[in-house]
Amino acid sequence: MQARKRKTFPVVIAHDTDTPKRGKSTALSNGGDNEQNIAQHESQSQYFSCKSNNLKLGQDFFNQPCISLAKALLGKVLVRRCADGQELRGRVVETEAYLGGEDKASHSAGGKRTERNLAMFMKPGTIYVYPIYGIYLCMNISSQGEGAAVLLRSLEPLQGHTLMHQLRGARRRESSRPLKDKELCNGPSKLCQALDIPRAFDRRDLAEDPEVWLERDPDERMLPLQDGEVVTSTRIGIESHGEWAAKPLRFYLRGNPCVSVRDRKAEAQAVPTQPAVQTSVELCERPSLSKH
Repeated sequence: MQARKRKTFPVVIAHDTDTPKRGKSTALSNGGDNEQNIAQHESQSQYFSCKSNNLKLGQDFFNQPCISLAKALLGKVLVRRCADGQELRGRVVETEAYLGGEDKASHSAGGKRTERNLAMFMKPGTIYVYPIYGIYLCMNISSQGEGAAVLLRSLEPLQGHTLMHQLRGARRRESSRPLKDKELCNGPSKLCQALDIPRAFDRRDLAEDPEVWLERDPDERMLPLQDGEVVTSTRIGIESHGEWAAKPLRFYLRGNPCVSVRDRKAEAQAVPTQPAVQTSVELCERPSLSKH
């Protein structure tokens, strides 16, 4: 069947005529040379001019089956409003679905309900924050289904890069190399650090909370993502859970550099319907054109 024509997915960038065409990404650079690019990107970003209330996702969005929600979250924007009023934003580029009682890899496997995982049994859109290794946190969102929830695995930083670097750097050794933008949120615990998601957010309502919420991207396409744009793969770090370790319940945006772990075999099986879209991370980190 011939693919439907669809609108392209504009990326929020500074509007200059020298922006490279969409397609294969340019080389990513690192370090202080990109401060001016990032500042210009943020100052002209649509996120600074749009009214968040018009973009905020409500209860109806979260009230869907777990796998559907995991896919629907891709491309949406997680917003964290800090105590000083500054807002951090990151586009969801990778998720994992945990299906509740039947899912042996889920915290709610067998219908087990505890003080720790209670948020998984609350209404869709409830935040579930849990610790791992005693020091890191992961953020999930409950869905339809008893004990079902979606893990936010990776984000693409959109706004507040400087503060994100500070928040991540506070948990790293002074001798560590500087992080690239694509490394700020490319993992479930990393995104919690970069957006300052505390354990106290557990059981909060993502549709109503004043400090953290989800938005539509202002440039989001009207048509849903097509086959090939979303890669379906196995979940990460659950190898000990038998057949459930092989279930294709991880979803990510094809070609996005902020994805935590790529599955090249799964990508080869998914045929893209259009050229890959260059991301804001790639465009912000590209070398300055004035140097060429």
